[in-house]
Amino acid sequence: MKKVTLTFSLLLLGATTYAQSFYAARRERSLILTAGTGTSSYYGELANPGNYINANLHFNVGAQYYFTNRIATRVELNWFQLAGDDKKATPESGRMQRNLSFQSSNLEVSAVGIVNLFAHGDRFYRRPEYNFYGFLGVGLLYSNPKGIDPATGELVALQPLKTEAVDYSLVNLAIPYGFGGRVKIMPDFNIAVEIGWRKLFTDYLDDVSTTYPGSAVLTDPVALRLSDKRTTGSQGTPGGMRGNPGNNDAYMLLNVKVEYYLPWQFGSSALYSKKRKSVKYKKSRR
Repeated sequence: MKKVTLTFSLLLLGATTYAQSFYAARRERSLILTAGTGTSSYYGELANPGNYINANLHFNVGAQYYFTNRIATRVELNWFQLAGDDKKATPESGRMQRNLSFQSSNLEVSAVGIVNLFAHGDRFYRRPEYNFYGFLGVGLLYSNPKGIDPATGELVALQPLKTEAVDYSLVNLAIPYGFGGRVKIMPDFNIAVEIGWRKLFTDYLDDVSTTYPGSAVLTDPVALRLSDKRTTGSQGTPGGMRGNPGNNDAYMLLNVKVEYYLPWQFGSSALYSKKRKSVKYKKSRR
């Protein structure tokens, strides 16, 4: 009977120790899954001055990891739409006669560093009810601008046509930066609102940058139609200004995100938790 009691006690102790260890691991969470939606806004030759926010679709998904109770990194995939149209410009801008337009579906993958204004507690659920943060990083953008052929009404990819006799890349470097705020709605969930701008090193997000090549350079009739869609005036003469190469294009993403703390423990956060436990144990022995 004593052997049975001893065996049962050891099993119970082992199960209790495992449960406590498992629960402790579940309490400290450093990896966060994010997903959101919002709007995307384009800034370039075909955008209207003063039009800062556009109603274009935007979705994202990502993973965020905390190195300390204030500093994190995030890897994210964004899909979004951009568009610009001279027909929507103000009459005084003179752009309605140029009559150019574009639209695109875009993919961006990015990695950013995040710094929070307020530090988290020693456990993820002890984080502040409200927090604010800034971010800066690097990303790659895939963008394929398209325009409507005035002869057929079909949507045509513009980059292969070389409408300005320039062979530009569809993949470009982007520098994401911005800020946001989040609210803790449950121990495992946050709601965040974030605004982020992208600095680009290309002026061909919209296929418009320099001058009209003219029919002597563009022998493809489709390329010629989409290069020069002017309605009146002489701005489409060969060598005439088609865009503004002095300013690169840019875009902005405004979105609402859900952040979910995954029930796992990783790396430095786990180490941080163990060190705190060690310090508490040493203090209790004094």
